[in-house]
Amino acid sequence: MKAFLRSAPLYMILPGLLLAVTIIGYPILDLAWTSTQEVSRFGQLRGFNGIANFAEVFADPLFYSSLWRTLIWTVVVVGGTLLISVPVAIILNDDFYGRGLARVIIMLPWAISLTMTAVVWRWALNGRSGLLNASLMQLGIIDTPIEWLATAPLAFSVEILVGILVSIPFTTTILLGGLSSLPQDAYEAALVDGASRWDQFWMITLPLMKPFINIAIVLNVIYVFNSLPIIWVMTEGGPANGTDILVTYLYKLAFRFGQLGKASAISLVMFFVLLAFTIVYVAMVMRNEADAAPEAELKDAE
Repeated sequence: MKAFLRSAPLYMILPGLLLAVTIIGYPILDLAWTSTQEVSRFGQLRGFNGIANFAEVFADPLFYSSLWRTLIWTVVVVGGTLLISVPVAIILNDDFYGRGLARVIIMLPWAISLTMTAVVWRWALNGRSGLLNASLMQLGIIDTPIEWLATAPLAFSVEILVGILVSIPFTTTILLGGLSSLPQDAYEAALVDGASRWDQFWMITLPLMKPFINIAIVLNVIYVFNSLPIIWVMTEGGPANGTDILVTYLYKLAFRFGQLGKASAISLVMFFVLLAFTIVYVAMVMRNEADAAPEAELKDAE
């Protein structure tokens, strides 16, 4: 009876766990099977071809350039989002006049379709009739229009900035939830001891916010790594494949060139890259927490 009671929580979550495994596991198995098949452009399986699809993918220079660009895209967008979202969340957590309105303004872009946001930015960055060029010329900052999306380096940089902007609301929401749960007595004690705002942030806020920052990093990496709309709507991976990341490269192979076997192989590679990152990152976080626990116990004992 005691053993059953101890296992009762596991039995309670078992239906949901099985449902999640089925929903996630079946597409992965189907993807793995498709990646080992010769597939027609209409999705018909023509026969087993082993690792031929993977061999073609790994022999394609566009795969490696897209992979490298994906890593840059993910690291810069996630890092830039965190750097901006942390101070924004701290400001919005303070009590000031108009805080509710400010929170609504920050969160509002999150309610807008990402595709529509990308369409608006594509129009604003148009080299001939875009709002950005018109505004900069009226202010006297530039003399001639700039083709923001005509060259790959500039277009990719602009897309990274747009990616950061659209990721701020979600990340700020996570961090605000963490800030609202922090104990206020720690800050009151720090004020009594004469700690500055920077000291409070560095010694109290940042250590206590680590779990929420870790959640934001993992979720943003998964989200940004697989994000298609911004790059696809603004440049479709161009010019000359210069802004392609893995997901746009995959999309072209599957739906523009009909190479579904190669697209399935790339999807599987992307899945294992994200899985490896999640496992390694969570393991590092857990190890750091385990190393920090004895030090905290020694401080409490002192």
